[in-house]
Amino acid sequence: MTDTTRRALLMTGAATAFTLGTVSFAQADAADDSGDVLTRTVSGTLPPGSPDFVYLPVELPHGVRELHVAYRYERPAVPPGTQGNALDIGLFDQRGTELGGRGFRGWSGGARSEFFVRADAATPGYVAGPVRAGTWFVALGPYTVAPQGLDYTVTVTLRLGPAAPVVRPVYPPERARGRGRAWYRGDCHLHTVHSDGRRTPAEVAALARAAGLDFIVGTEHNTHAGHGAWAETAGDDLLVLLGEEVTTRNGHVLALGTAPGTFVDWRYRARENRFGHFAREIRRAGGLVVPAHPQATCIGCAWKFGFGDADAVEVWNGPYTPDDEVALAGWDGALVQGKWTPAMGNSDAHRDPDRVGMPQTVVLADELSRAAVLAGLRAGRSYVAESSSVALDFTLTDARGRSAGLGERLTVRRTDEPVTARLRVTGAPGRTARLVTDQGVLFTTTLPAEGGAEATWTTTAANATYVRAELRHPVTAPPLPGALMAFTNPVFLAADRD
Repeated sequence: MTDTTRRALLMTGAATAFTLGTVSFAQADAADDSGDVLTRTVSGTLPPGSPDFVYLPVELPHGVRELHVAYRYERPAVPPGTQGNALDIGLFDQRGTELGGRGFRGWSGGARSEFFVRADAATPGYVAGPVRAGTWFVALGPYTVAPQGLDYTVTVTLRLGPAAPVVRPVYPPERARGRGRAWYRGDCHLHTVHSDGRRTPAEVAALARAAGLDFIVGTEHNTHAGHGAWAETAGDDLLVLLGEEVTTRNGHVLALGTAPGTFVDWRYRARENRFGHFAREIRRAGGLVVPAHPQATCIGCAWKFGFGDADAVEVWNGPYTPDDEVALAGWDGALVQGKWTPAMGNSDAHRDPDRVGMPQTVVLADELSRAAVLAGLRAGRSYVAESSSVALDFTLTDARGRSAGLGERLTVRRTDEPVTARLRVTGAPGRTARLVTDQGVLFTTTLPAEGGAEATWTTTAANATYVRAELRHPVTAPPLPGALMAFTNPVFLAADRD
């Protein structure tokens, strides 16, 4: 990259993208061409303050059978407390880089140092298909840049010759056998080798079955390329839904249960006011919009777009940590304000020793199908548990014997009419059960050391606009409560009149 280009890049650092000079294969020279293989190498430096995305145009001639890209970058030592270099990579084809992803052909973030694309196959995370002549774009994403700048080298290799026939993906079915209307257990945030995970879809499916799950959702970072890899793992006993973890610079969101082949773009920040458009795209594809780990502390992970477009929120992500406690408190605070967004929990498992199904969301659905599971999650007819050994049943019942369950509303005749909250628990011996209302924790009990348990508590609509339940492990880091073992969505309470 020339000094002039470097100056231009510095001047446009506030922008979200910048395009470098074109690498052309239109006129092959003998110095680096051998037979049916053409290679070009480009080096440059990205300064601190670089745009979020830097595009390297690559002019492809006709007759390309395979495009291969490799890259490397320097990781110099930095002072303590200073971010070092991290550079992501992806690919767009001759249809361009416009927001919306019409030309999207893959993304591996920082998980891979090389990838290929051809008609019949591609590196996991990338979309197989024709390699047509025109200007393609290698997308570089400087996640963090050291004070010294980020020196990079990109090598593009073309293999010429007749292309293999295009292979059409096969997707998993949208329905499994199930048990009719029942409680179904699922993990809706999972990664495989198709993004930055280390497990294959088959390995994840095997772990899901071992964890007692009924459904899972594949959610690779910023790519839908793995959607066609799940068909063989599904079965009558396991429903596999598809999706994406949309990883922006201002937070991550799950596009959960979208139609096969749906791609959701991630190249925007909260200040650009574009998220609402892509939230609508997710819903048009039949999916749910679910902000993930909203209080996570990694760079760019905490959710900054607000929850007005959310269908649910991932309150518990992986092993329970203080940022989950903060997320739970924030979700409960929104409930107090009358802002109701169903909560869920997922493992976000990537590799060993991450546990698939820790935690898991248990949803009441009419059947084990994509439509029914998503409907149950959207309605908040669900609770979250750390494993399949933990089961809850929580209801509110009025003086006339009318009951409401999770995500539902019980309307009583008067604000002072007694209402019984009943919590039935299995798989939590000796743990603490808490009932939480808009006033806080109003009932606590220790469950028996053996067998199942039932706890009841009486309240009124005057004293609680909602009631939800928690199971907690023993306290280990006061003043924080013990880690969650399970928690429910609320049951709402209202009165016809005072």
